[in-house]
Amino acid sequence: MSLGVLNNIAAIYAQNNLNQTQNSLQNVLQQLSSGSRINSGADDAAGLALADGLHANEAALNQSSQNASSGVGLLQTADGALSQVTNLLNRAVTLATEASNGTLNSSQVSSANQEYQNILTEIGNIGSTTNFNGNSVFSSTAKTVFVSDGTSSGATTFNEVVGSLSAASVGTTAPGAGVTSAITNPVPGASVAAVQSTSTLTFSAGGTESGTLSLGVGTGSQHVITIAAATSQAALAAQINGDSTFAAEGISASLAGNVLTLKGPANGSGSLVIGTSNVVDSTSGAITPTVPSTASAAIASTGSITLGATTDTISGTLSIAVGAGAAHNIAIAAGTTGAGLAAQINGDSTYNTAGVTAAYNSTTGALTISGPAAGASNLSFTGTSLSQTTVLGPGAGADFTGSSASLTAANATSVLTTVTSAIQNIDFQRGNIGANINELNAASNVASSESVNLTSAEDSVRSTNYGQATSDMAKYQVLSQTGISALAQANSVQQEILKLMQ
Repeated sequence: MSLGVLNNIAAIYAQNNLNQTQNSLQNVLQQLSSGSRINSGADDAAGLALADGLHANEAALNQSSQNASSGVGLLQTADGALSQVTNLLNRAVTLATEASNGTLNSSQVSSANQEYQNILTEIGNIGSTTNFNGNSVFSSTAKTVFVSDGTSSGATTFNEVVGSLSAASVGTTAPGAGVTSAITNPVPGASVAAVQSTSTLTFSAGGTESGTLSLGVGTGSQHVITIAAATSQAALAAQINGDSTFAAEGISASLAGNVLTLKGPANGSGSLVIGTSNVVDSTSGAITPTVPSTASAAIASTGSITLGATTDTISGTLSIAVGAGAAHNIAIAAGTTGAGLAAQINGDSTYNTAGVTAAYNSTTGALTISGPAAGASNLSFTGTSLSQTTVLGPGAGADFTGSSASLTAANATSVLTTVTSAIQNIDFQRGNIGANINELNAASNVASSESVNLTSAEDSVRSTNYGQATSDMAKYQVLSQTGISALAQANSVQQEILKLMQ
């Protein structure tokens, strides 16, 4: 080997090896201080992708366990409320049994009935006020509980439907006005034809419908449909028959004239249960303002529009002229009430200038339109085209809401049977809720167990092996010291050339 001073090859080798040793020692120290074997993609790209994927699955499973626990909390809230309903119904059983005793006088039976009505009211209060996290617990709308491991194939959705709770829904009320219900139970062992529970609703001839309709079978959950404004009776029947949920439950509808018949499933599959609904039946007809034959001097000429009921509405065009003056038209929007039309007339600047005013009587439904007081000033309504809409609201044969049954000495035994059946219905629902609670608890436990296993798998990929890392640290520390010593020796080699020059 020749001697030279331009490049110290030995020193360069020593520097390169020392740099590699220092980098390796730095990585080992980072692993030891962080506890993680993978601190960047450069450490282990495949391992980093695997560990991050496992960590994402863990996060999804941990939250899924929380979701299931929240669902359990919702169902436990419902179960606790139903437990209180059972206590109330047990008290109702006591009252019905007491009222059955012929030794009570009418005042005592009346007192028992008052408490019974309070019980029904409280059941309704429990149904309307019980909530979980600000959301109503007793609702026919499904509460979705989502459980997932973070992958599309590992997702499960639980739809928990508690159902609505009211005195009607637990079977302690009589059918509402205008609704007839009948169910024939087949005799065990007998040969019978298909038997269906039915309910009928009679509409106004030529009327249109709107609102909501809630139907269910037996103790199952209620399904609610929304009826758009101005829906024809035939279209309502078609909407019911075209609903997939009703079809699955065996519910159908048929229309004969203006009578809608609702049918439940055949052969004892469960009676048709009508939940809290509000079907509004509307009919329209033309109305003509009434005016006096002559106008008296110095007395305001008046005209009147009388509605059939205070709940009726008006639409169309109103045209009023005072004396020989030109007529002024105003458009009346659909659904305008008598009070609303009076306010529209009184707020019109043209009518104000002409001295035309309007007053509405909320008791009789009469709208009185008056002209100016001075002189003969007949009001004329030429060109007026008004349509009146009559709304059959609750209590008019178009509402399905049940009315509370009274407790009397005569029907105490019947009420006792009804309330006992209601307790059985509640117990059935609590059994369903309990099964759902167990299902969600199982889902939560599975998610937690899977999360633990994935955490273990991630740990094996990501965590530092301290036995290996400390051994590597000792090795690199020794190599670092020997590298420094070797570099010092390599640097001293070229100093030997000076001896040749002496």
